[in-house]
Amino acid sequence: MSFDLVKPTRRQFLAGSAAMGAAGLAGVRPAYAAVDWKKYAGTTIEVNLIKSPRGETLQRYQKEFEDLTGIKVNSEQTPEQQQRQKAVIELTSGKPSFDVIHISYHVQKRQFEKGGWLADLNPFLKDPNLTDPTLVESDFAAAGLAFAKDKNGRFGALPFSVDYWIVYWNKDLFAAKNLDCPKTFDELVKAAETLTDPANNIFGFVARGAKNANVPVWTSLMLGYGKSAIGPDGSLQTDSPEAIEAATIYQRLMTKSAPRGVTGFNWAECQSAFLQGKIGMWLDGVGFAPPLENPQKSRVVGKVGYSVVPKGPAAQAAPTTGDGIGVVEASAKKEAAYLYCQWAISRQLGARLLQAGAGVPFRNSVLNDAQVRKGVTMPASWVDAVSQSAPVSQLCLPVIIPVTEFRDIMGVGLTNLLGGADPATEMNKATEAFRSVLARSEAP
Repeated sequence: MSFDLVKPTRRQFLAGSAAMGAAGLAGVRPAYAAVDWKKYAGTTIEVNLIKSPRGETLQRYQKEFEDLTGIKVNSEQTPEQQQRQKAVIELTSGKPSFDVIHISYHVQKRQFEKGGWLADLNPFLKDPNLTDPTLVESDFAAAGLAFAKDKNGRFGALPFSVDYWIVYWNKDLFAAKNLDCPKTFDELVKAAETLTDPANNIFGFVARGAKNANVPVWTSLMLGYGKSAIGPDGSLQTDSPEAIEAATIYQRLMTKSAPRGVTGFNWAECQSAFLQGKIGMWLDGVGFAPPLENPQKSRVVGKVGYSVVPKGPAAQAAPTTGDGIGVVEASAKKEAAYLYCQWAISRQLGARLLQAGAGVPFRNSVLNDAQVRKGVTMPASWVDAVSQSAPVSQLCLPVIIPVTEFRDIMGVGLTNLLGGADPATEMNKATEAFRSVLARSEAP
């Protein structure tokens, strides 16, 4: 089903109506708010979005918000690494050019909290004149609230979408080699190498190889060895035997089974390669799936399997990241900006994300709605991968202030591995280099 025909009224937009279900809003039930959505009509707000399926969804339906509120929205999507750099520069200046910002919690949470860059949304959430009664904290998944709140209960960006990392696999290539979807790391490696046939330009595995972008791949594998980058006591575990084993398997997959030039691949390059039908498996976020089922973009429509990440030697974990959308503290248009954020994480937009396969909303009222699930356009195995990932969800990046430096420093070591360097040497060197950075960031 498609949402393209939906033109919600001012009072219907958050959840739609039963009649709208027939027009494509599958399963989104009515909720009537006392909010005056037209209060800031004539205002213009600037919105800074991460280029992603989530950002694209917000831009696609932006006119609905403008019609609903009379607020003009100027929005811009920027690739994630550039967006993060731009945000820090502008927010540090105290005069950012945007009122709303789309943030990657797993990268920016602590940095934004320390900088005081996001407005506290608690007063807005408690104001019945600003917030629809269906928008309550109990409707957010625990992970979303953990991301959104700081230790003092200050509510930063509203939880937007959780992204589980999964394995995308090409069913035709697997069938040609009589292989089943891997259930363990060992099976993953063996399948990748069995599928690889450079003479026919077929490669068994692809993942992010570019410096910085490559780190979540390694830390995701690390979870299968029972370790995260930083332990419960705050100490680095990136030079542990388990971390080195994860680096070793990353090196093997990326040097023996990945396409040439993978050291320059971020998610977009991986997705593009998989779309061509010459890649056996791709490890990345579940929200990158929609183009794979689009006949205008993909050669693998109907041929893609979606699976929870295989079990490692010590554990099975679904590597997890998440994003939010918040109001900038420096904005002079906070309430108008908050209305945009509220619309962005509404049940209607959440249903759209889920049904199109563009993301997984943090709101339980969307995920638990059987009618919404019936409208999901992605294959059943995609929905299964989402539901099976939730119980084994683990954050794949440390929630620290210098997470960008962490990714840069560790990313250099991982890049060196693709040139044949020794995993233990590289992980020890990178860990030592980062230790002082982490210590400085935690100092009062």
